[in-house]
Amino acid sequence: MPETAGTRPLLLLGPLLRHVDPVSATVWVETDRACEVSVLDRRARTFCVDGHHYALIVVEDLEPGSTTPYEVHLDGHRVWPMPHSAFPPSRIRTVGRPGPFRIAFGSCRYATPTSVDVRDGIPPDALDSYAREVAATPEDQWPDALVLLGDQVYADEVTPATRAWMASRRDLDAPPGAQAADFEEYTRLYAESWGDPQVRWLMSTIPSSMIFDDHEMIDDWNTSATWRAEATPTDWWRRRICGGLTSYWVYQHLGNLSPRELAENATWQAISHRDDGSDDAGPMLDEMALAADQEPESVRWSYVRHWGPARLVMVDSRAGRVLTETDRAMLDDDEFGWVEGAVQQAVADGVDHVLVGTSLPWLLPHAVHDIERWNETLAARHAGKPVGRLAEKLRQAADLEHWAAFGKSFERLGRVLVAAARGEYGAAPATALVLSGDVHHAYAAELVHPGGLRGRVHQLTVSPLHNQAPHAIEIGFRIGWSRWARTITRTISGLARVPSTELRWQKKAGPFFGNEIGELVLEGRDVRFRLFATSRDDGLQPHFDQVLDTELA
Repeated sequence: MPETAGTRPLLLLGPLLRHVDPVSATVWVETDRACEVSVLDRRARTFCVDGHHYALIVVEDLEPGSTTPYEVHLDGHRVWPMPHSAFPPSRIRTVGRPGPFRIAFGSCRYATPTSVDVRDGIPPDALDSYAREVAATPEDQWPDALVLLGDQVYADEVTPATRAWMASRRDLDAPPGAQAADFEEYTRLYAESWGDPQVRWLMSTIPSSMIFDDHEMIDDWNTSATWRAEATPTDWWRRRICGGLTSYWVYQHLGNLSPRELAENATWQAISHRDDGSDDAGPMLDEMALAADQEPESVRWSYVRHWGPARLVMVDSRAGRVLTETDRAMLDDDEFGWVEGAVQQAVADGVDHVLVGTSLPWLLPHAVHDIERWNETLAARHAGKPVGRLAEKLRQAADLEHWAAFGKSFERLGRVLVAAARGEYGAAPATALVLSGDVHHAYAAELVHPGGLRGRVHQLTVSPLHNQAPHAIEIGFRIGWSRWARTITRTISGLARVPSTELRWQKKAGPFFGNEIGELVLEGRDVRFRLFATSRDDGLQPHFDQVLDTELA
């Protein structure tokens, strides 16, 4: 009997172009059933996770600096590009082309414009707007990389449609309520976030690098030992963390790995070497996720990207925290040693720009930094006592859990970046740039002390892509940069005998509020930081404008 179109496999999500180097690339897809996926004559069988089907295709033997249009076929039938697509053909552009290297970055994307409640008043989606701009721009001006710095989905803040769907499958009056409870519900969040045509095309053509933040699991994830003691023993936590980390591994982390790292990854090898792809990998990934939650050293989520003139060291600043109150650390010693080694190697290799990606800002507005250091000091000094309990309540209520709230780690990262900029690991790079999101506004800050820096050290923070900052947060961060607020918080810190830091930094631009995306333009040892923001005019028409263009090197 002849095959009909209705029996053919469907492409549900993707293709996502993920890891790209001078000679290889990986392409990720989600399909509606088991099938064979082919890209540029490279084939792979889908693998199954809790009834959902995925494939990661490794394309090798590409030419450095080349551009290669590609299609996606499922069981021999073309499913991408979509028929009558208005977008340019998807293509793989390998590292090594002449001209500037462009990196787009941002964080915090709540669903898509078509799925949110219009009454929320969220400004236009910056990632959608950016995709439209890129599609209308000559290819030689397209970004070479897209860096997503956390909160690609919101497991604890769902759309009205998703809430109604959740209510059809379980009682929302029982914990965890209208939040993602398991892997099945996470798959819907990713479908909402990555399903719109603009972003789907952008991510099929611009290689993406990703890391999680708290909302991919739950607000305040790993804020403190007290938080874990309250959250993790609950009846719903195991399904939640397994669903969250398994979905992160499938949808985000797998594509962060290079072909060599995939070949060395025991979990991926166990899944990809199944003969027919019919076995469900869900139980295996649940075990991995549970171990990663209970024994963070069992999985390294951090990774490195090699981009010719730049090196990105992406740091997991969530899952591997050390939360013992008297010895808090953003990363354990082994993980921090790995980060230090990656930065040192980048400098030794002679890159012009060292990028450290971390979902949480390292350099905050001065007053906010002081408050977080003060809070950490009181919580540790008075642990188990009324003052300590009050400090913990404030920490969770105000999200005081950035690098500043892990004082030893803040200083340690500072020592690494200062050493790199002083040339202690080799010829100093032109810049050491910390890329972050999370705080729902954008700004640029530069380290100005200690001296002796041969390269410049900057904090670049951009968020959200699609969300909004409550008015109180906007006021707080505007005040946080002011001199009078800094004077007050430093006085309070001094009275509380909070350890001081020799690091000094200055705000160079911002703060900017709204939905935003940043872009770095690297050319030799020069680098520019450009910021784009969305808005609506009085007629509610969306706009996408450049609001900043500044030199960093």
